[in-house]
Amino acid sequence: MSEKLVGFVGLGNMGGRITRRLVNAGHAVLGFDSAPGRAQACGAKAASSVAEVVKGADTILLSLPDSTVVEPVAQEILQNTKAGQVVVDLSTAAPSSTMRLAASFAERGAIFIDAGISGGAAAAEKGTLTLMVGGDKATADKLKNVFTPFASKVVYMGASGAGHTTKLLNNFLNAVSLAATAEVMVAGKKAGLDLHLLLEVLNASSGVNFATLNRFPRIVDGDYLEGGLTGKLMTKDVVLYVDCLHQLGVTSLNAAGPMACFGLGTALGYGDQISNRVVDAIGDVSGGIRLHSSTGKGKK
Repeated sequence: MSEKLVGFVGLGNMGGRITRRLVNAGHAVLGFDSAPGRAQACGAKAASSVAEVVKGADTILLSLPDSTVVEPVAQEILQNTKAGQVVVDLSTAAPSSTMRLAASFAERGAIFIDAGISGGAAAAEKGTLTLMVGGDKATADKLKNVFTPFASKVVYMGASGAGHTTKLLNNFLNAVSLAATAEVMVAGKKAGLDLHLLLEVLNASSGVNFATLNRFPRIVDGDYLEGGLTGKLMTKDVVLYVDCLHQLGVTSLNAAGPMACFGLGTALGYGDQISNRVVDAIGDVSGGIRLHSSTGKGKK
């Protein structure tokens, strides 16, 4: 069996881009996705089932929506796994589920690694994702050649579940900054401020955040940076964060804001579009406000 052969289950928005990076780096990838044609589209050899991926590769990557999808796929892998096999979950998953799965794989002599990713579609295409890794450290260290094509920063966070916990904490801050900045930008527009100047001030002041630096300089010109995390998936991540905090015994006092904002977006029909569209949802209920007057490539 080729040492470079990598299995991949879930070849969607992120998984497909990561697979392409692996293929371009010289890895042979055996991929499976429930949507026909995705494996070929990203340069992978198409498998007919999860079981075929498990039988064909010693290292398997997962990129799936959440634990409700990861768990049945993981059970199918467990039915076919062999000692020494490594499964790396790149999904945004519940840490409690991750730890249970890691224990089940250990019983079979296999290893389950959680590796939360951050950076979005653009970073996946460039190979500059950040990975937050949990699980057996020796195994995580040996995965460097697999991670290098798509991640420029890999941080080992600790035991099983630590990587996915870190991902949830990061994604919550992402949701807060996006929702809050969207509200501020709508207010700025309605107040008659020059939005480019407003961003210039924010980015040189204490209000600076990822959204002010990387999202809204494009959104104010009508480019919503389509292709990233949808509003519904953002809501899902916030729910996972709240569940995680509940299990940790930590009070969450700040989740109501992003939950309300992205919930509004879904109610108004933006849920399946990029989460940046939350600014249009807030604009809709604030008098039909749009930050831009152009027909930029992101505007529908």
